Amino acid sequence: MNPRKSAKSAGHIFCFINYKLKKVLSMRKIVILTILAFSMVFGQAQNQELQADYHKKMEWFQEAKLGIFIHWGIYSVLGIGESWSFFNGYISHEDYLKQAEDFDAKNYDPEYWASLIKKSGAKYSVITTKHHDGFALWDTKFGNFNSVNNSPAKEDLIAPFVKTLRNNDIKVGLYYSLPDWSYADYTHFTRKVNRYKIEDEPKRWAKFEKYYHGQMKELKKKFDPDVWWFDGDWEHSAEEWKVTEIKNFLSKDKPEVIFNSRLRGKGDYATPEIGMPIHAPKADYWELCMTMNDSWGYQSNDKHYKSPQQIIDIFVECLSKGGNLLLDIGPKSDGTIPAEQENILTELGTWVSKHKEAIYKTKRGIPYEYYYGPTALSKDSTELFLYLRDIPKDGKIVLRGIENKIHRAHVVGNGTILNREVFCNVWWSKYPGLIYIDIPENVIDKYYTVIAIKLDGKIKLYDKKSKAIESN
Repeated sequence: MNPRKSAKSAGHIFCFINYKLKKVLSMRKIVILTILAFSMVFGQAQNQELQADYHKKMEWFQEAKLGIFIHWGIYSVLGIGESWSFFNGYISHEDYLKQAEDFDAKNYDPEYWASLIKKSGAKYSVITTKHHDGFALWDTKFGNFNSVNNSPAKEDLIAPFVKTLRNNDIKVGLYYSLPDWSYADYTHFTRKVNRYKIEDEPKRWAKFEKYYHGQMKELKKKFDPDVWWFDGDWEHSAEEWKVTEIKNFLSKDKPEVIFNSRLRGKGDYATPEIGMPIHAPKADYWELCMTMNDSWGYQSNDKHYKSPQQIIDIFVECLSKGGNLLLDIGPKSDGTIPAEQENILTELGTWVSKHKEAIYKTKRGIPYEYYYGPTALSKDSTELFLYLRDIPKDGKIVLRGIENKIHRAHVVGNGTILNREVFCNVWWSKYPGLIYIDIPENVIDKYYTVIAIKLDGKIKLYDKKSKAIESN
């Protein structure tokens, strides 16, 4: 055989095999890339669907704007800090728990509570079912410290309240403390004393897990709330709390249920506390929880109440930044609500009722540069609401940089049509001018006057640089 011919033939065979191999590999690559492309498209579609479901379930919450928080427990007997008073060593744990002996709830009237909440203008309410001290306000079969078996109240205090909230079309929120500092098999006890570490005694943690998961499942079965409001998550990781598992069993058969953020950040909305955020949170949905005085639960010595004006100041700021206000009340141990708190809810409700068109279903307002005060927009962005706290010294307010044609300006809750005048609007510049709006003294509200600006379409804000005249 000719060596040259053999080598040539072998070369042809090699090239042929190489060609076929490349073709097969190319086909495999095409198949793999196609599968990846379909997976990405499917994944994006699935993600968009999940996002759509998320925004849909949050719609009522975003439109509600106002909720009432309720901190009620044995701490109201002595009027001391809820749970924290023994955790920080201000009172012994033994003396703290003795308060249960005098927690009688003898004047508790859940129907009156609900009527007062409705009167305030709130669309949802959140009540403490159990704080960090472990005292449960419902008839729980887990643990041995609750209002039915361990207090003269001798009743489930959550059940009638949930029922009357629903009868008044108020959404139900249940506060539940993840930690239980009184439970013997929980890791933490006081600021200075920890009972054990999970890795050292996993069986004790498993016992506690059975207890608190059992309580949550019980609350779901009994009340199935619209909002789960958790607290105390900082003491353990999401994995230790089993946050994913918790959310799964609490949302079973109710995927629209909402969770606050205190599940190691794995909730549905942000929950700033006490301090009004200087800048609007980046979260799509958020809620400021805040006390009326300086205490969550009832404390007779705490007379440092915010005035109705100051409460409405904060509420208006929440509205302008696209958030909700969850305003707290702390009933006394007999179930009555302090007169100062009733007065605030009544005054707030009167203002809310008058200005409801500028409160519910609104969204974040426009930047401060366009109006020197808080604002909000209607859901479709075709109406701008201006909140006016004080009387303008010249009887006018100014709005700037609005490109839209304004159909009218009127006083919310009053209907008065307001006169307006435009300055600095010249033919050679696209700058829309300064809009001065007259505010007669007779339309000024006791707390906040609200002006509605009806636009010719979705709001358009001018953001160009003004330039010098080049032709006239």
